[in-house]
Amino acid sequence: MLPRYGLAGAQIKPLGHGLINDTFLVKDAAANRFVLQRLNRMFAPEINRDIDALTQRFAAAGHTTQRLVQTVDDAALWVEQAGRRWRLSTFVAGDCRERIDDPPQARAAGELLGRFHQQAAATGLQLHTRRLGVHDTAAHLQRLRDALPQHTAHRYYPAVQALATEVFAAAAELPALPALPDRLVHGDPKISNLVFDPVTGVGRCLIDLDTLAYMPLPLELGDAFRSWCNPKGENFSNAFFRLDYFQAALEGYAAAVGDLATPAEWQSLLPATRRIMVELAARFTLDALNESYFGWDAEHYADRSTHNQVRAAGQLALQQSLLEQLAEAEVIVRRTGGH
Repeated sequence: MLPRYGLAGAQIKPLGHGLINDTFLVKDAAANRFVLQRLNRMFAPEINRDIDALTQRFAAAGHTTQRLVQTVDDAALWVEQAGRRWRLSTFVAGDCRERIDDPPQARAAGELLGRFHQQAAATGLQLHTRRLGVHDTAAHLQRLRDALPQHTAHRYYPAVQALATEVFAAAAELPALPALPDRLVHGDPKISNLVFDPVTGVGRCLIDLDTLAYMPLPLELGDAFRSWCNPKGENFSNAFFRLDYFQAALEGYAAAVGDLATPAEWQSLLPATRRIMVELAARFTLDALNESYFGWDAEHYADRSTHNQVRAAGQLALQQSLLEQLAEAEVIVRRTGGH
């Protein structure tokens, strides 16, 4: 790929621990840095046009953002090679974290996501691609139900079936969400997709914009909180929900997002957060059988199924931890949202 971008001979090494794309850090002779990615086939190529349009508008407004780099020969935003799609982006210097360590970090994350939502709304951008059904919880649960009888010979079937039973029980207790407007959101605001200034701790920008989508705002925030408020991270089964992280993150978000969120969206934050946790537990449980979607850590786990079982159990524990603190969390939402 490097010659396509005029970077023949540049240094290249793996970057990060992404679950979906393969990511590499590139450094040229002048010490300029770039991010090269081999993209998962799940992403339509047109998403690169959406990323380019959004980041152009962000940059024009003076916001820090990654930018796609065009190829030197045909000014393409992506390259097709041997059945895979590749993309090069500029590098935004800063700290990327695997988990949040204290409330000030949580507040900075909330402020950054709030700014992103405000900035995205201000662009008025219409996407070329629409990621329909991303958080269709019922569909994810049905896929798991359908997979169970197809995998009875799986080496871990009894353990996975027990996890699935817990997932279905938790899903049955989820409150319904009201009809809410779709907004332009990042789509995957886990903590590792946020970049922070290493000196001030202030958020700089969000990266990995393949997941740009229109969806209800509480689902986006629920996806953020399940990541930010879990100090154990995704790779432990004994996860728990830090209420002080949640309060700090929500306060930071409210300060940055202003009047964008409606009372109904504020009131749906906690039900949506619980829903995301259970939905993700279902997806991890499904991949514990299919062993085909999420990346896994071969250094610490025997196989993909084992890693996904741990992840699923962690999301169930996280949801239970939030449920046990729900009354206190509701007070925080009411106080912070002002409704």
